[in-house]
Amino acid sequence: MNFVSIRVITHDVARLVGFYEQVTGVSATWSTPDFAELVTRSCTLAVASSRTVALFGTDSARPAANRTVITEFRVADVDAEHQRLMPLGCEFVQEPTTMPWGNRSLLFRDPDGNLINFFMPVTPDAVHRQDR
Repeated sequence: MNFVSIRVITHDVARLVGFYEQVTGVSATWSTPDFAELVTRSCTLAVASSRTVALFGTDSARPAANRTVITEFRVADVDAEHQRLMPLGCEFVQEPTTMPWGNRSLLFRDPDGNLINFFMPVTPDAVHRQDR
């Protein structure tokens, strides 16, 4: 088995895709006006319209209702990313902080309120865990 993507459901695909393109530097590939993907080396972030939910089962997903999942991106320099994101008006939940498990982390929200973590391993243990 191979984990390949995560999908975010939204009422405004263009707005959310534009946000993720800005914060990741990755250009989206659009399949339809209701579905786009940002493909990275290790995983794909898919963004789909709330209109697509009916294809999976009525009310199976709700836009802007996530309170359990954090989408994480490994970056080269968390502090530099924080400085880069500040002018974009991101809602920061946690300023750059070194976590007990050895990652330096920056937590912020996308326009729908979903949590995003930009992190980098900073301890030898964390570096070892992340190098796959």
